[in-house]
Amino acid sequence: MNKIFGFILLSYFVINIFNFSIGNEKFFNEGVKLYKNKKYDDARFMFERSIVFNPKDSNSYLYLAKIYNIEDDQNKEEKNLEATLLIEPNNEEAILMSMKIALKKSNYSKVKDLSNTFTKVCKNLCKENQNILETLSNIEPKNNES
Repeated sequence: MNKIFGFILLSYFVINIFNFSIGNEKFFNEGVKLYKNKKYDDARFMFERSIVFNPKDSNSYLYLAKIYNIEDDQNKEEKNLEATLLIEPNNEEAILMSMKIALKKSNYSKVKDLSNTFTKVCKNLCKENQNILETLSNIEPKNNES
């Protein structure tokens, strides 16, 4: 009797873990579809549900940051980028977005720090870093004024 009960209990946990992982992917994939169709409120809801199932899903945080960027809510965008980078420090898209926010805030030292990190991890968006550094060099105060 104990063996049957143990088997049933083990089966229950295995099935729930399997459903849990499928549910998380389902919410994320549905969120991406909605995001691509520019249904940002619905996409946000799906990414938030994905995070409930898997709080370490850096991609859901990144998409939330993208939505908040579109909605021009810089504080929420920044918080989601910080969460993304906390989970996945080498996420080049999140680093790039953080650099753009720091540039808007005129936080030049943060832009340079992020740029150094970005240079080490970039694979696809390397050219974007150069564009930001050029912008930074054009607006940063010059030290040669006497």
